Amino acid sequence: MKKISLLIFFLCSININSQTSLDYYFNGNLNFNPKIPKPSEVIGHKVGEWHVTHDKLVEYMYKVADASDRIKIHETGKTYEDRPLIILTVSSTENLKNIEEIRKNHLRLSSGEKIFNYDDMPAIVYQGFSVHGNEASASNASLLGIYYLAASLDKELLEILNNTVILFDPCLNPDGLQRFAYWANSNKSLTLNPDSNDREYSEVWPGGRTNHYWFDLNRDWLPVQLPESKARIKTYTEWMPNVVTDHHEMGTNSTFFFQPGVPDRVNPMIPINNQKLTEKIAGFHAEYLDKIGSLYYSKENYDDFYFGKGSTYPDINGSIGILFEQGSSRGHVQESQNGILTFPFTIKNQLTTILSTIKASSSIRVDLLKHMNNFYLESIDEAKNSKIKGIGFGNSSDKSSSYELAKILRTHKIKVNETVDGDYKYYVSLNQPKSKLIKAMFERTKKFKDSLFYDVSAWTFPLAFNLNYDFLKKDLNIIESNIKKPVGKVSSLSNYGYLIEPHDYNIPTLINRLLNNNIRVKSSSKKIFIKNKMYDYGSLFIPAVSQSKNSNEIHDIIVEISNETGIDINGLNGGYEDNIGFGSNSFTTINKPKIALIVGDGIRSYDAGEIWHLFDTRYKTLITKIDVRNINRVNLSKYSHIILPNYSGNQININKLKDYLDSGGNLIAYRGSINWLNRNKLIDIEFFSNNMNAKDVNYEDRGKFSGAQVIGGAIFNTKLDKSHPINFGIKSNYLPTFRNNTIFMKPDKNSFNNPITYTSNPLLSGYISKENNEMLKKSVPFKIKRYGSGKIFLFSDNTNFRAFWYGTNRLLMNSIYLSNKM
Repeated sequence: MKKISLLIFFLCSININSQTSLDYYFNGNLNFNPKIPKPSEVIGHKVGEWHVTHDKLVEYMYKVADASDRIKIHETGKTYEDRPLIILTVSSTENLKNIEEIRKNHLRLSSGEKIFNYDDMPAIVYQGFSVHGNEASASNASLLGIYYLAASLDKELLEILNNTVILFDPCLNPDGLQRFAYWANSNKSLTLNPDSNDREYSEVWPGGRTNHYWFDLNRDWLPVQLPESKARIKTYTEWMPNVVTDHHEMGTNSTFFFQPGVPDRVNPMIPINNQKLTEKIAGFHAEYLDKIGSLYYSKENYDDFYFGKGSTYPDINGSIGILFEQGSSRGHVQESQNGILTFPFTIKNQLTTILSTIKASSSIRVDLLKHMNNFYLESIDEAKNSKIKGIGFGNSSDKSSSYELAKILRTHKIKVNETVDGDYKYYVSLNQPKSKLIKAMFERTKKFKDSLFYDVSAWTFPLAFNLNYDFLKKDLNIIESNIKKPVGKVSSLSNYGYLIEPHDYNIPTLINRLLNNNIRVKSSSKKIFIKNKMYDYGSLFIPAVSQSKNSNEIHDIIVEISNETGIDINGLNGGYEDNIGFGSNSFTTINKPKIALIVGDGIRSYDAGEIWHLFDTRYKTLITKIDVRNINRVNLSKYSHIILPNYSGNQININKLKDYLDSGGNLIAYRGSINWLNRNKLIDIEFFSNNMNAKDVNYEDRGKFSGAQVIGGAIFNTKLDKSHPINFGIKSNYLPTFRNNTIFMKPDKNSFNNPITYTSNPLLSGYISKENNEMLKKSVPFKIKRYGSGKIFLFSDNTNFRAFWYGTNRLLMNSIYLSNKM
């Protein structure tokens, strides 16, 4: 056995050394311009020998751009960790001289103008790499890809460059790539070890897949909440590429996947011609991979449904999106069911499809250009012939959420205007080229060909923001100007106090700013009526007296806060109103919280990251991240509130949490944490469960049977008890919630303990099986349980999904600021 192991190590060492040469990657075709620097001359090692770090990757890209007249490079933005996001524009020298003219001419394809002559139009190709940082073969292959584009003297490439403009994005996720490169390199043995149990192949939490705040950047193409996505979509909309490639990795035991995906799981809004062209391009990938003897497959596993992914967003924009998935070595060399998988081999497959993509795009250039032009001509025709003229959304009670949705639309270059119609804040006409994208963002869907989804089945944006909206048969009167960020106002200086309506999204920001300035603020548990105007449950009162600051100082501070948050603040003349006085016990003081977030092994990093991001970037509120490994030595009593995201581990000392709750602490638990708390006897709740048995289901279809019972992501309607503090500030009696789990909590026997319930027909958009829907109707998504002197707030639904589910963020913030009212 020892001899076999030594032989494997020896062969791995020999194999990987021979595989890192340019001769290996380019199959002996080394006709390169010697003036262009090779990757190894800049990054300090051969490609595939080590994992390239992002700083070296960027350095090489700039060096190549400086040396080549085929490339222009510019920075498009910065990540949260201040790393540069870059794009290299690659084409023939002649094309680059006229690049702005080419860009403007190309945009005519998507303007609604009928194009008759495509002779002088290059196809635009966007190639993106490693949106998941630990899928590193893609960005490492980009080193070789850009070297080939800059240095190759092959006549075929020169023709391709005449026919195309390539937008080359070498790393979509710099922070994640850097994190993973550090891990893989620091755990690499000089004698390469392919044993999958080696530490090299098991990253520590949270891993390199995600960005700084632990988001999956490949789900943010539509919501565009993150800086990496904003930079990417800006480039996208400035060019409107014809082909977009998205290079990924998958499990080590897999081979190589390219689209098309599963035929029955294509979003019906994607035109048939899109799939035909995808199939045509696939023929080029197959040809190129066949030449190097690599195994591959398509039309399985992956779908084209959610438009927020990098390979599907292009499809609703008149382009052809293509997903590549390479079996991952997750380090430098690893055993797999297909034999020893080396890092250089994975890089070579990625490189091969870089080349097959540009060859295909050049070869079917006219087909791609016609497809885009026809897509937008059809969009305009459909809009003109439709009874629906546009969509009105938003209202004055929550100006901030309305503005944030309008801003997302503008990011996608969708025309949206403020309206003078009092029923809505904004209007989006469908009489514009991107009408199909608008529909994809606003429509609800409940009927599907298939019950399996690779990602979510619904993402209706106004529901995510909890905004009223309607499809209208008549255009609204609009204000012809750029949309502006709401600015609040303070009605007057008051020596008595100030009253604030509770409905705006930025109310938690306002509360935090007040508390940080040591200004006392109170929340009302009753409705307030002043001169025939009703102030809802949860309205805020700022006394001007008995504060640490005088009335002038308070006024100056709240003017600044009002301007920042866009919230109007009303100065009061006195304290006796129609129903209660402001000295009533119905007004309770909001205490400044000290918040901890449990992170680490067993916690789903996406869920933790969404919460960290919410507090840190949106509400500017301090939150302390405590690793599960350190809980035993942390004094938890320092924290008024502890948030436990989706958890399924075994490292948390349950007795520490019991002591914390016994002494009056507040624990907020999400999703899987509910099951964990129940198992460990901190709560005692009952669940509805789906105990279906398969009947007449054969072995091959067993996955479809179980998959049909998965809630991958759908939107459900809930009814609110608005007098309960958890719902303060939510204007409507109903609230759309996002759910992607099958945790069904049974309701309390007392109705007042069920402040949020599902409606009798809860599905608003997306897929849920009949069996799960029946259980959902009877369940509740929120509970409060008591333990000792403490409280446990239980959320079965994700109130912070992917940073764009604005509508339910308030539930979490109420459980922080209003916990003493519940």
